[in-house]
Amino acid sequence: KFYLYYTVNKRIGVAVADRPDGPFEDRATFYHNAIDAHLFRDDTGRLYLYYVQLPGFRIQVQRMKTPLEREGEPAEILRPTEPWEKIRGAVTEGPWMLKHKGVYYLLYSGTGADSLDYAVGYATSDNPVGPFKKHSGNPIMHRGDGALGPGHGCVVDDADGRMWFVYHQQKDGTQPWNRFLCIDPLHFDENGVLHGKATRGEPQAAPAALRSKQAAPAPY
Repeated sequence: KFYLYYTVNKRIGVAVADRPDGPFEDRATFYHNAIDAHLFRDDTGRLYLYYVQLPGFRIQVQRMKTPLEREGEPAEILRPTEPWEKIRGAVTEGPWMLKHKGVYYLLYSGTGADSLDYAVGYATSDNPVGPFKKHSGNPIMHRGDGALGPGHGCVVDDADGRMWFVYHQQKDGTQPWNRFLCIDPLHFDENGVLHGKATRGEPQAAPAALRSKQAAPAPY
């Protein structure tokens, strides 16, 4: 099955289909005043739903029995506390979870999405429900070198196992919601620090569509 989580009128919905191109059928709705759902399947098989609770733009986690059934009550794991998260409104949103060598990395975006200073940071924990500690080097993707308001993305792997971050930027800064889709690489260093850079107009290698013979296994 394919599960599509979406937000309409500040409420999270789930639609289900047998194929990724649909047709999708609405099957569940979760929470009032909530946005930005992301379902994470741990390598233990457990499911966790991360989302943003309004007002306050606080990131929550909900244990799930199935992609459509909740288990217990949600818990807050992140809220805007840092200066870069409060430049234009106090916001933490757009959660996306990774696991690398037993550590959980929660990527998120900070400050208002209509700001040119919208940016991406992450927090880590030994447990998918926290507590999470924000990275001291946040934000890891931010305005600069032509990039305007980069944020709210997801992580995908290419055929060679390399990580890529798919996110949006503002087009020219004159209309905050005039945005376009971007993709840039992410990587972990030997100390487990996650690195990324928002780019604009810089030639670079594209994600591998087919696995190369020399490709190393995915580093996480």
